[in-house]
This record gives sequence, structure tokens and C-alpha cells, in this order.
Amino acid sequence: MDSLYFLIPIAVIFVTIAVKLFFWAVNSGQYDDLETEGRRILFDDDEPRERPSDKDGQGD
Repeated sequence: MDSLYFLIPIAVIFVTIAVKLFFWAVNSGQYDDLETEGRRILFDDDEPRERPSDKDGQGD
């Protein structure tokens, strides 16, 4: 019974922090575009990216 006096306030603090973090993420736009990242992983770019050394004309 004595442990409940310690554990309940800690649980309330954790829930409060989790709710504040969730609302911060929603307000800062973390959940605005959920589909782009999933599509980006599935579809490759049409053109391969150039390495920085290829732009100078001096290969490895």
C-alpha cells in the first residue's frame, strides 16, 4: 500500500509528459504529411545521383 503513494504520482507525471509531447508533435507539424516518406522508400529516383568528384571531371 505504501508503494502506491509513490507509484501513482510517478505514473501521472509520465502520462502528463507523454500528452504534452504528443500535442507538441501535432502542433509542430510532425504528422502533417504521412504518405510522402512511405512512397519515397518504395520508389527509386529515375536518375542516379552524381558523386561530388564526378562534377569536376576528375574521377577517382
